[in-house]
Amino acid sequence: MPFGQLPDGRQVERITLRGGGVTLCLLTHGARVQDLRLAGVDHPLVIGSDTIAPYLNEMMYHGAIVGRCANRIAQARFDLDGGTFYTDPNEWGLQTLHGGADGTSSQIWQIAAVSHDRASLICELPDGHMGFPGAMSITVTYSVLSGDTVTIDISAKTDRATLCNFTHHGYFFLDGKKTITDHALWIDADFYLPVDNTLIPTQEGPAPVQDTRFDFRVPRVIGTAGLDHNFCLNNSNGKLRPVASLTAPGGLTMEVQTDQPGLQVYDAGQQSIVVGLGGRKHGAFAGIAMETQIWPDAANRPDFPSATLFPHQTYRHCVSYSFQKGALQ
Repeated sequence: MPFGQLPDGRQVERITLRGGGVTLCLLTHGARVQDLRLAGVDHPLVIGSDTIAPYLNEMMYHGAIVGRCANRIAQARFDLDGGTFYTDPNEWGLQTLHGGADGTSSQIWQIAAVSHDRASLICELPDGHMGFPGAMSITVTYSVLSGDTVTIDISAKTDRATLCNFTHHGYFFLDGKKTITDHALWIDADFYLPVDNTLIPTQEGPAPVQDTRFDFRVPRVIGTAGLDHNFCLNNSNGKLRPVASLTAPGGLTMEVQTDQPGLQVYDAGQQSIVVGLGGRKHGAFAGIAMETQIWPDAANRPDFPSATLFPHQTYRHCVSYSFQKGALQ
């Protein structure tokens, strides 16, 4: 169904998927989740918008598939395959964030296939786009499965060595209140990445969460301490496994599973007021982004998991969000 129109006249379509008790609405702009509902819950579970305009400005990453290199690249440059590449310095004019200003979150994705509970979308990026080498083809498939689960599968191929690191950038809130500060968070990570004042990982590398505000190995309330950090997930062997959960005071729980080595958690502590679905106003700490991905600035850190994709390889990334009324056992 038509959803809106970009300033250049291109149309944005909306796709609705249903399965079990879940209704999921997607947009071709950014291949983003625009709305997510659970039967028996009278509010949305994500921060979305009823119109296209906010997605072109203050909500440009909300619900989108971001890349071709999610998170940050220090100094908007990296060395790869014998060359030095300079990417779009779209964050403070200093570094590249989420693939640059015209990354996949700003693209109109093409619909490849749709059924009642599954949709696949495709995005093609040319060689040199936002400064990155290699023409790249990306496919994302959203599936709504039994057990009130949303699964996102991302794959990509390139014709030249390049960076490849995608993530789903949804903002979740589970109880319909103004903030998620009273939600309980669990993360299966013994280490996290300390960052400098530009949110680039420091040279010290992973640090233990023990005795810090980043220790969520036992579920605890999020609060307002401020999170915009990568957690170095345990048992990172490329297989799908539970890595995190979020539980609202009323008992609704979301479990996150992924095959990725990192989880960037952002508590929206710096979010300015945005107008969401049904006219809801969302400010600081209104939702939490739980972005499964390769660690930030991996392009410049040989000690981190690699974000390099070569022509003979296929990038694959799976993440699932499962909802359950009542805390997980």
